[in-house]
Amino acid sequence: MMGDQQETLILRDVLIPGGRVADITIRDGLVLHTGAADRGDVEIFCQDTTVLPAGTDLHVHMRDGVQKLKETWESGTKSAIAGGVTAVVDQPNTIPPLISPALVRDRVFLAASQAYCRFAINGAVTGDSDLTGMYRAGVFAFGETFAGPSSYGEAVDFEVLSKTMKQISSWNGIMTIHAEQVTEGTDDSLTRHDALRSVSGEVQTVQDVLNLNSSQCNLHFCHLSSAQAIQSVPVGTATVEVTPHHLFLSKDTFSPDDPRGKVNPPLRSEKTRKEVFSCWDRIDVIGSDHAPHSIEDKDQSFEKAPSGIPGVETMIPLLMGWMVEKKITIPEIIQKTSTNPSEMLGLSPAGFLPGNRADFAIFPEEYTTIHADSLHSRAKWTPFEGMKAIFPEITILGGAIVFDGGEFIRPDLSSSRCDIHQTSLADDPGLSLWIPGRGYTLEKPI
Repeated sequence: MMGDQQETLILRDVLIPGGRVADITIRDGLVLHTGAADRGDVEIFCQDTTVLPAGTDLHVHMRDGVQKLKETWESGTKSAIAGGVTAVVDQPNTIPPLISPALVRDRVFLAASQAYCRFAINGAVTGDSDLTGMYRAGVFAFGETFAGPSSYGEAVDFEVLSKTMKQISSWNGIMTIHAEQVTEGTDDSLTRHDALRSVSGEVQTVQDVLNLNSSQCNLHFCHLSSAQAIQSVPVGTATVEVTPHHLFLSKDTFSPDDPRGKVNPPLRSEKTRKEVFSCWDRIDVIGSDHAPHSIEDKDQSFEKAPSGIPGVETMIPLLMGWMVEKKITIPEIIQKTSTNPSEMLGLSPAGFLPGNRADFAIFPEEYTTIHADSLHSRAKWTPFEGMKAIFPEITILGGAIVFDGGEFIRPDLSSSRCDIHQTSLADDPGLSLWIPGRGYTLEKPI
């Protein structure tokens, strides 16, 4: 089943949150009409399915370049759309880190040459970063900014943090924060990894960063892993992100020396995991922190194995499983995986109303058991192996079907009325998928 930007696509008999059943008419990348529809060029019958506005994942690491054995933009964005995600934000702790407009430009063109979904690029915060240059080059946000070291990311001292916050605040920009304290010691098990990157250290770092923010910079705390840290962020002071692995996994899920459970911040105890879920209403965004490493990387000794796990493809399917179990609701999934992150990104909302961006994922009723060999990341493994989830059968991006029954179709948004570009960038099919940040300028076109 194929579609393109010039065709009228109709989703028949969609159950909209609230109970209404309606046809959704889509053309030129937008929802044209919600209600009874005439014939369309392409029609999808949605009885006995759940149709969701597609996800926006604010936290992925697409690797590529010298790390392309771990992931490429092609494999990573295919993973995204196979999981119902049509927009991703790539983090800047690449090799080399993105600290200049030239490096940002190179990253944009690398992504544009391969991507199957929309993408934005973040800029790194270090003592050497050209913040102004990267802002004008179109980065979405600055960070994740490491207030504690992680894989391919060095900690930033508080003097640099304070100075950077003031500069980003003057642009009304966003800084994203990786909040950890790391204690010296032998890191040889999940228990030790948890202890060396403790909950108390996470909470203290969150408080220190908030206290440092005298300029009222827009802050977004990435992947908070404890209820105490989540609760230490007063509503209105910053946004809070939590990952699926901190909602669904604990260190007790794995044997103590299994590096496949090694991630920063760490997986905590089962008690802590349940406490994180108890903060569900305070969580603004679910972000995958998709950080793939190869099986060979992970099958080293615990101390040598890198931190990070793949997750963009399983994020929404796992939440859909919880929805069926009535732990969470469809509107909550939409809010935390689509509406809120899209608003932060400056992307028009995907949704069911006329004028909304026509990005959707269509989910069947049946559970699937997660197996790595069914996923699309180059990592070829998943920490969620054997867990139940519901994966989309069809994903729609800008009114075009880009994933259908395991088949991928690369999109071209250059002729779509929902295209966010007001520049000649939209004439390039790859660059039409790029979401430039608010500071992007055409004084020196990318």
